[in-house]
Amino acid sequence: MYHNYFENPLNVYKIINFISLKRTLIFLALSNISFILYGQIIDHNCTVLQNISTYYVDLAKSSLHIAYEHTSHGSQLIDGMTGLYNWKGNKYAFNNGGSGGALDISDYAITGGSDLGNPNFTSWATSTRNYLNNPANNDVNVIIWSWCGELSYASVIDVNTYLNLMSSLETDYPNIKFVYMTGHLDGTGVNGNLNLCNEQIRNYCRVNNKILYDFADIESYDPDNNYFLNKAANDNCDYDSDANGSLDRNWASDWQNTHTQDVDWYNCSAAHSQPLNGNRKAYAAWWLWARLAGWDGGITRIPITGEKTGSLKIIINTDELKILLDDNFISWKAGLYNLQGSLILSKLVESDAIIFDVSSLHSGIYIVVLSKGENTRVAKAIKL
Repeated sequence: MYHNYFENPLNVYKIINFISLKRTLIFLALSNISFILYGQIIDHNCTVLQNISTYYVDLAKSSLHIAYEHTSHGSQLIDGMTGLYNWKGNKYAFNNGGSGGALDISDYAITGGSDLGNPNFTSWATSTRNYLNNPANNDVNVIIWSWCGELSYASVIDVNTYLNLMSSLETDYPNIKFVYMTGHLDGTGVNGNLNLCNEQIRNYCRVNNKILYDFADIESYDPDNNYFLNKAANDNCDYDSDANGSLDRNWASDWQNTHTQDVDWYNCSAAHSQPLNGNRKAYAAWWLWARLAGWDGGITRIPITGEKTGSLKIIINTDELKILLDDNFISWKAGLYNLQGSLILSKLVESDAIIFDVSSLHSGIYIVVLSKGENTRVAKAIKL
């Protein structure tokens, strides 16, 4: 057993007995740490509301002017955000114009096209140019369009047309952030034409460092990171649980029924789908707005304020991570994350010790986060 001690968790890291540790977790205490966990891809990893920097939520509300055009599926973002505002209050307020300190979103902003494929695969781009060339819209700095069902039958050429038009807009309007989008699930699974088109968009965005709101990926996972695209999941969150060709279960309804409304999830409209899907679209949308406002996507990329006293002591071996805390940490939350930002283990601090079973973790880097409100303590964990 090895011991690492952190007399002040905000100090620059200390490493004790580094060389002698074999297949153990090595913890570093860091100050104002900033981990870039994601690129420009907003997907199911970006659906944990409490991980979104509230500092950059506020900055988004003061700096972004968003024009959004969509049809019914795209309304899941707006209706989910409306439900979130009703649940959580002014922190997540938005309206057309940004009055009262709200986020400025002009919903159904752009005329001349309904979505990215309606009435065709090009009208949206002409409409966007007309909109941006109007002096009345000079303050707009974010453009986002969604798909309806067109990607289900789109060709490689159709998708390339979309990507080329987006690239041309980015060149001609360099001060505007253009958000790419994938299409909603249609039940055709991993090998369906829809997913092939979505992958074409994803790969382009990854290679070229574009901003992507991955609509399809968000609805491919439940909050526990269970995966359903390979089970013929559709936009209503139905899926085939036993591979017999019948959509016999609904992952969103199942999750809602085993969790507490207005604690774990909130009711909202979500066209063609379930409230939980609207929740996750809203969380991802606010993750996107925070990123566009300058947040790097790291779990702790906020100024640390408030009480900074308190010490912690970590005892580690191959099977167990034990954190010994003083009374200043009672009622804080402790979470263990991977570098994709997925929460692996979590506990509420109710005593002077927290124990995580880490025996099943693979070698790699993990993040321990202790948080309460705006106060955060972070440790980077490396399992050898």
